[in-house]
Amino acid sequence: MMTILSLGAGVQSSTMALMAAEGWIKPMPDCAIFADTGWEPAAVYRHLDWLMPQLPFPVHIVSAGNIRDGLVAGSKGHRWASIPASIRRQCTKEYKIVPIRRKVRELLGIVGRRSPKEPAATQWIGISWDEASRMKPAYERWWANRWPLIELRMSRWDCLRWLERHGYPEPPKSSCIGCPFHDNALWRDMKINRPQEFADAVEIDLLMRPAGPGFKALSKKAYLHRSCQPLDQVTFDNAEDRGQLNLFINECEGMCGV
Repeated sequence: MMTILSLGAGVQSSTMALMAAEGWIKPMPDCAIFADTGWEPAAVYRHLDWLMPQLPFPVHIVSAGNIRDGLVAGSKGHRWASIPASIRRQCTKEYKIVPIRRKVRELLGIVGRRSPKEPAATQWIGISWDEASRMKPAYERWWANRWPLIELRMSRWDCLRWLERHGYPEPPKSSCIGCPFHDNALWRDMKINRPQEFADAVEIDLLMRPAGPGFKALSKKAYLHRSCQPLDQVTFDNAEDRGQLNLFINECEGMCGV
């Protein structure tokens, strides 16, 4: 049975990887896989560059292309994998699940062959105790999912404390620059502290309206912000402070932001 760590390079998966490296979680993974969407914040790529040499197992970087380029192509009428901007989402499957699945099949030596009837690989996913609702069963019968942080009842806060106690830096939030699941706090931080990345998200948001050839089938206009307003016009006051639920953990496939 091959053990594979799904590495998002966020707080939870980084903690899980470093705990495995120090023997806190067993068995030692055979490898980790990072699915690169091509549109992660620069801080995520810097953190990944730091993290990889800390681990005693290899990290495979896989990609199905650049999700930003896909959105630009979609605005021109080409096929695109939609993000959850008030429309059906395909991004998690096409840019994370599919390339990871392809790499696992390669590592198992079953490319072009019939899938095993029993699990041949276990995938570790870095979902913490406070996000247990994000747990999803494996998509394929030939592999199984495992959630080590759930087993240890570690919350995201516990992960941060563990990293601090062991002298590791705090990882950045791992999610695409223009992910519509960003809360106002993250958008506000991006606008203030990462203006170039915010401007990039604004450019894509504007590109979605008016509907170009690739968006004409939509009955409504698409927006990156949950308020359905142009991103550069949103004030980013925090609706959660007024009692609105954060539905990210209920909707997310459990592959991003960890």
